[in-house]
Amino acid sequence: MAELLEVRLHGRGGLGAVTSAELLAQAAAGEGKFTQSFPSFGPERRGAPVVAFLRVSDEFIRTRTNVRTPDYSVVIDPRLLSVVDVTEGLKDNGVIIINSSRSPKQLKADYGYKWPVASVNATHIAQETIGLPITNTAMIGAFLKVAPIIPLEAMKEALQERFGSRASQNFTAMQRAYDELLFEGAAI
Repeated sequence: MAELLEVRLHGRGGLGAVTSAELLAQAAAGEGKFTQSFPSFGPERRGAPVVAFLRVSDEFIRTRTNVRTPDYSVVIDPRLLSVVDVTEGLKDNGVIIINSSRSPKQLKADYGYKWPVASVNATHIAQETIGLPITNTAMIGAFLKVAPIIPLEAMKEALQERFGSRASQNFTAMQRAYDELLFEGAAI
């Protein structure tokens, strides 16, 4: 990966979008990449829409602004699809990765997306593996399936540091989302 990869993660306050960006940055840095992760908050309250940003590159990252033209838009909370434009500034060759029980084809038809769409039912996976509907780690697995910037296994250390005894449950959620992701109607 010679170029700069930029990601925007859409979630709600307290449900892990910021944590996802931080975990991915930490794991990518552990693999020798240069990274940045940071949030952008509106009115800071639990449940309010939140955007987190991630940059990953093989070279030093000089840019210090919000991600305005992401390569990937990761939607952790699908309820945001009807209230936030998750495609704003998305590059022409960008990809949208959505936590949804709907297929990529259905999502494209429902929202008129011109970009490729990947979807996975991260809420169901999180409920089964973690016991809570907190989907951020599952969505990391989905993201890494579409954008293999680091091996999935590289996430284990970051998860252990962040979640301690709950790390294995979170990795299981990540692995399942990675395995169950649908991309444009087919598994990849």
